[in-house]
Amino acid sequence: MSMQSDELNHIAEQVRACTRCVLYKQAINAVPGEGPANAEIMMIGEGPGAKEDQLGRPFVGPAGRVLDEMLASINLKRADIFITNVVKHRPPNNRDPLPEEMEACRVWLDQQIALIQPKVIITISRFAMARWFPNEKISAIHGRARRFDNLLVVPMFHPAAVLHNVNLRPLLEADFKKLPQYLYDNPRTPPPAPPQQDEPPQQLKMF
Repeated sequence: MSMQSDELNHIAEQVRACTRCVLYKQAINAVPGEGPANAEIMMIGEGPGAKEDQLGRPFVGPAGRVLDEMLASINLKRADIFITNVVKHRPPNNRDPLPEEMEACRVWLDQQIALIQPKVIITISRFAMARWFPNEKISAIHGRARRFDNLLVVPMFHPAAVLHNVNLRPLLEADFKKLPQYLYDNPRTPPPAPPQQDEPPQQLKMF
């Protein structure tokens, strides 16, 4: 196991023991997220639902099946991407996470992003989207990538939305079809080259 994977597992252990906000009190399991430490794509949702809370894993319900189908359409699997949420414990009755809960959990998401350094971040909740696209509407900007320093962020409809509105499925499929090009256009930033040593000045010869 790589050092990067070890660090990601350490973050997950800290999440499972987290008491930074009140959400842990009623949750069965924390849901830190899952996926490889070198994932090129990171997907950020809102928070765990009932099934995720029971199993401690993200996207294990019907929306997860839609996600699997979308990934398969571009020859990817669930195991190829890292999936997590804005908050890591389930809000009671699936209510919206509160600002102070999202702020308390932000430290874990920040660490995951910094460690994985994904080529592309996909936001699939209005709370994740608001971090990079405040005051924007998903209907207007879905599928459009925008760069934020070294991050390329693409807002998309939540896979669960497709279950409630079949008219959104072609839009979600089209947005997923753009991902291979986004990955190709956004290579990971290589580590900075070590500074070159200046050669000692050579004395000019007269002859």
